[in-house]
Amino acid sequence: MSHSRFHDLNLSNATLIFADILVLFSIFTFGLVGIDYFSTLSLPHYGDASFFIHLVLYTLPLQIALLAVGLYNEKLRESFNGIAIRLIVALFLAYILASGIYFILPLPSLPGFSRELIFFFTFIGLITSRFVAISTNYEKIGQVKVLVIGAGERASLIEKCMRRKSDRVHVDIYGYIQIDGDSDLHTPKGNKFELDCPLNEFVNKHKIEEIVIAADERRGNLPVDSLFNCKIEGVLITDIIDFIERETGQIAVTHIYPSWVIYNDKKPATFIAKALNWLFNSSVAVLILLFCWPFILLAIFFIKLEDGISSPILYSQQRIGLKGKPFNIYKFRSMSLDAEKNGAQWATKSDPRVTKVGYYLRKYRIDELPQLFNVFRGDMCFVGPRPERPQFSEQFEESIPYYNHRHNVKPGLTGWAQLKYPYGSGKEDAIEKLKFDLYYIKHRSFVLDLLILVRTSEIVLFGKGR
Repeated sequence: MSHSRFHDLNLSNATLIFADILVLFSIFTFGLVGIDYFSTLSLPHYGDASFFIHLVLYTLPLQIALLAVGLYNEKLRESFNGIAIRLIVALFLAYILASGIYFILPLPSLPGFSRELIFFFTFIGLITSRFVAISTNYEKIGQVKVLVIGAGERASLIEKCMRRKSDRVHVDIYGYIQIDGDSDLHTPKGNKFELDCPLNEFVNKHKIEEIVIAADERRGNLPVDSLFNCKIEGVLITDIIDFIERETGQIAVTHIYPSWVIYNDKKPATFIAKALNWLFNSSVAVLILLFCWPFILLAIFFIKLEDGISSPILYSQQRIGLKGKPFNIYKFRSMSLDAEKNGAQWATKSDPRVTKVGYYLRKYRIDELPQLFNVFRGDMCFVGPRPERPQFSEQFEESIPYYNHRHNVKPGLTGWAQLKYPYGSGKEDAIEKLKFDLYYIKHRSFVLDLLILVRTSEIVLFGKGR
């Protein structure tokens, strides 16, 4: 198995996170000193218990907000102006979150406009650090030099799954070693080598740090002794499936073996774990309702305004849930009343059936707020594979390998696939989404769920994914 990292966390964005924490600590410390010097306000001093409490209530919301708006994603394709806008949004969210915490806790906020001044200096500090990071190509920190053993169909997975330059920021694919048994029909682009010396000598000569095994036919074709020597010398040996999983956050569905499913199933959750999971999801649902009730009222008002006072607000649709059991999902109606007069249809990116109001409801995920009821009922969690309609689910189970494996967990309002793959419909998109769903099912945990929930904010705030 390959060395793992925590779901997109690597040396480059870990360095950025550390740099931001250092910037935030410096701004807060020297900001308080400066404000205290030029004003008559009574402010906490470094070393006081209240200083560290205020520091945490300043730093933690900012770190969460920066993650929520996508500023720790080194694959983010955004101009510097776009990054500045996201930074402003992050500061606004952090200010609101910190204010809410001050309201709940019996702790006085910083006096006067000192908080506002510190947030202003924070913008200057963080925009400067982002400029320095981009200018120095920070995303290439910790980049690994990789040699691929194999130059056939399995090796071509790297091109299929990592097409963009941003997909390869963590690795430098030095080239491919052609071996017997590789397919001639699918060959990857890039440097191809035929060894004229032992593999371990080639690796040492070219300073290779990782070897990816991607041979189409391994038996009798791999240089096992040389691979062993490379392993002894500290070179990382990785299977192509594990490599794709690590670098892209997806499972190569069409190239995994049945043993992958057999050996990667997790133990069934205990009754206590299920109860705690429901309690967590219900608590989050209550918090979202407390925050989003104005949007619910606005959605109802504009749906009625567009389609008439007698028009239905909600619609329900049957979906497939845990263990393949059907349930009814609820949404705000975003399509015309006769949207499915010709039967079940895929929703497309620019679907003409979507109403004017429905366009914005879907873009900012407001149409999915009624699904909080499904969370309370236990039909869904906040995080999980998106539930599919029975008509389409049956088709996919017949034609897509391991598709029914996604029914081993409860469906969710959001998920890993929604973060990693753009909105789409049809069999090809279902296959691509399944790759990410299987990754989530394999690695699902409370911490990963929290990460997905926080990062979903980017989709909602910037209207992505629909």
